[in-house]
Amino acid sequence: MISSLKNLFRVPLIFGTLVLALLGVSCDGLFNKEPDSEPLARVGDAYLYKEDIESLLVTPLNQQDSASLVTNYINNWAIKQLLFSKAQINLTEEQIANFERLVNNYRIDLFTRAYKEALVLRGEDTTVTDSQLQSFYEEEKENFVLKEKVLQLRFVQLPKQFLNKEEVVNRLKSFEEQDRVFLDSIGVQFTKLNFNDSLWIPVSRIIQEIPPLSLENEDRYLKKSQFFELEDSVGVYLGKIGEVRTINEIAPLGYIKPTIRQVLLNRRKLDFMRRLETELLDEAVKQKEFQIYEKTQ
Repeated sequence: MISSLKNLFRVPLIFGTLVLALLGVSCDGLFNKEPDSEPLARVGDAYLYKEDIESLLVTPLNQQDSASLVTNYINNWAIKQLLFSKAQINLTEEQIANFERLVNNYRIDLFTRAYKEALVLRGEDTTVTDSQLQSFYEEEKENFVLKEKVLQLRFVQLPKQFLNKEEVVNRLKSFEEQDRVFLDSIGVQFTKLNFNDSLWIPVSRIIQEIPPLSLENEDRYLKKSQFFELEDSVGVYLGKIGEVRTINEIAPLGYIKPTIRQVLLNRRKLDFMRRLETELLDEAVKQKEFQIYEKTQ
């Protein structure tokens, strides 16, 4: 046994010499040739060919790195083959039969899954209208309970040296059409901004963007219709809160639209697959390709 292990772990030197000889002066020359079925290595009745390893060297490498890469691949291949051979000898017939069933089932699953996904992509309707979203929300909204506070926010971060802060404050509070146009026009002077105050934002994200805020003080500043001004060593943070939804309230539709859309698409996909499978069975029965035999007593 010890002798066998010694021979096994001498493999790298043997394969390394073989690969260097095959690579010759230029590794590019070898791997640009057409596959010629010349084996690189053998373990029992299993052979490894040049074309089996060509994909390893897609990225140009020097001769030494190429040789090392190929050597490692060949050695790993050999070890797997040797272990596989030993397994077939030492495992019980029942174990081998069970593994063969598993392998065959997995192969079938891979093919059928790929085929079904291709059919779904070709036949699935991915359009979800606002009325469908609204209808689903009204029917299922009790299932969409917030686990985190969310709110609507207009916000800008100003540099510390910004000179016209008071006008920005007034414009941000008023936010009429002319105010928005003005703020947009000087937006390049802001460090950060968010004027989409119909967007629902989780409080954890707001705390990330506004360092003076924290879980300990957010209740003080992030209240409905409140304006806040905060400051740190980096800048000045101005914000106007719109609507607020707290933990355990029903999530607003705008906040969970992406989730609802995905739920509707998943349900549509499942329905499509059920119809496909039913039609497949019906067609097979009609064509006498599928038959269930009745059990005889």
